[in-house]
Amino acid sequence: MTTTPTRIALPSKGRLRDDVLAVLETAGYGTGAIKGGGAMAGDGELEFLEMRPRDAGAALAAGQLAGAFISTDIAMEHGLEDLPTRPLGFSRSDLVVASRDDDGRYDAGDLDGAVIATHLPNVTRTFFAGKGLDVTIVEMGGSLEGFCAAGLADAIVDLRETGRSLRANRLRVLEQIRPCEAVFTRRHEAAQLADLELRMEAVLSARQHRYVMLHVREERLDALRELFPGLESPTVLPLAARTDLVAVHFVVGADELWRRLSDLRQLGATGIVALEPQALLD
Repeated sequence: MTTTPTRIALPSKGRLRDDVLAVLETAGYGTGAIKGGGAMAGDGELEFLEMRPRDAGAALAAGQLAGAFISTDIAMEHGLEDLPTRPLGFSRSDLVVASRDDDGRYDAGDLDGAVIATHLPNVTRTFFAGKGLDVTIVEMGGSLEGFCAAGLADAIVDLRETGRSLRANRLRVLEQIRPCEAVFTRRHEAAQLADLELRMEAVLSARQHRYVMLHVREERLDALRELFPGLESPTVLPLAARTDLVAVHFVVGADELWRRLSDLRQLGATGIVALEPQALLD
């Protein structure tokens, strides 16, 4: 009996695609066949299909996919926010309302009666309706900043990453709607999806930690634990031909390690090596 593979949508281009493929590759999924142009790859049970995130959001909303790697704004646009969702911690941006910096407007409340250009008509409609503002929404697929800068729209609802494009077109932010990031959203509880999420959790957690190896005097172990309050039971190993030092291995948050690096030196730690683990599960 032939079983239908569980289909997952991958972004078809851009930094989001690259970041997602990097997570999947580290998590042990073969992505070599994913080369753009709507490519598909799978193992018979789980099938990855390249799609534009907007199309993936629509297909997921229609029940044609088991899951999709999309972004917060796409999930909002297609009413997917109530589905099980795992934030991925990358491709971060802010969804904002912006207008020309010389138009005399200072917040979104100044846009009553305005023309708003956006890639996200449903989100935009809901946002302005919530403020009791009557606007005309123009759905676009291209550059919004230039459209607004040319006077073809009074404002835009779009994603801001660095803000450089807004500044280049002399636009200013009137209001931030919400922060956005890459997410994995799914419709089902299939075992393949649970395994996918477990593997991703291990990869993403590992990125935030470091596996540390160092040498320190044994009598300084308590002081080492005081430096890292979450450090309860580090691995302590004897060193060949040394009775004054021990080797200590432990896992700690990457940010915490960098904050405490000078403290480690003052503690007398030597031979400090910090590696990024491939996977980490509690």
